[in-house]
Amino acid sequence: MSGYWLRRIARCDPERDHQEIYRISIGFEFPWDYQRALEFALFRTYCVPSISHLLAATGEFEQRPQKRYDDTAVLMAELAEHGYDSPRGREALSTINRMHGRYRISNDDMRYVLSTFVYDPVDWIDEFGWRRLHENERQAAYFYFREVGRRMGIKDIPGDFDAFREFKDAYEEANFVPSPDNHRIGRYTVDLFCSWFPKPVRPAVALGVRSLLDDRMLAAFGFGPAPAWAGHAVQAGLRARAALVRPLPPRRKSKLLHSKVRSYPGYPTGYSPSDLGAAGPPADIDPALLRRRSR
Repeated sequence: MSGYWLRRIARCDPERDHQEIYRISIGFEFPWDYQRALEFALFRTYCVPSISHLLAATGEFEQRPQKRYDDTAVLMAELAEHGYDSPRGREALSTINRMHGRYRISNDDMRYVLSTFVYDPVDWIDEFGWRRLHENERQAAYFYFREVGRRMGIKDIPGDFDAFREFKDAYEEANFVPSPDNHRIGRYTVDLFCSWFPKPVRPAVALGVRSLLDDRMLAAFGFGPAPAWAGHAVQAGLRARAALVRPLPPRRKSKLLHSKVRSYPGYPTGYSPSDLGAAGPPADIDPALLRRRSR
């Protein structure tokens, strides 16, 4: 791809223009990479027992994993495409806050999930993207999610890119520990990824997914490591894809709300952000019921 969008990004101020920069990066420059990276970012959060326990207890991830995945993807796309203060953006945020507000979720868990949306795509694109991110793109991702987090009521978001990265690393070191719910939700997630491919290749897909998990994630999920050859093959394939994409002309139409969503093949026609998401049990549900349901 040419430097058309990169030149535009370089002229922007990453704090003032963070929404424009992020929309270009995720919609025009790296739509496929962002989609894959955010899939693994969410996967990463399931290594925290308090997060995986809630997901297991609600039953949503077991019963409707594709819809849960698609709802999250569409809501995030609405925010990025239209802006978090646009009518559709505010509606998407209201839906996100409604879903989260029905459960007792700690502020630290919310901060951690938010941090994965910043740094997992940065790390993925630096390793597998067709070019490395411009510094403005890195900083814009932080400023974008800082503002989204504030509108979600998340408190004490660290004050800059490096401080938020330090929080993320420290949180993972302290909270990535094995649990039965981690393993359960991790298995459902691998099964979901595999379901997107024909049955004969699903075992290979499962190996490929495991090859992209770091040692700390594997231990937290209770997964065995993939064979070294699988990791080499996956990484070679991703880098080959980057080499093929690099000479293509710049994308002129954003992919944010124009890629197919499996649960909503006609989206966005006939849908609004408030239609998405699970109602879930109320915030005052008896925690003992959640514990029993998750066994």
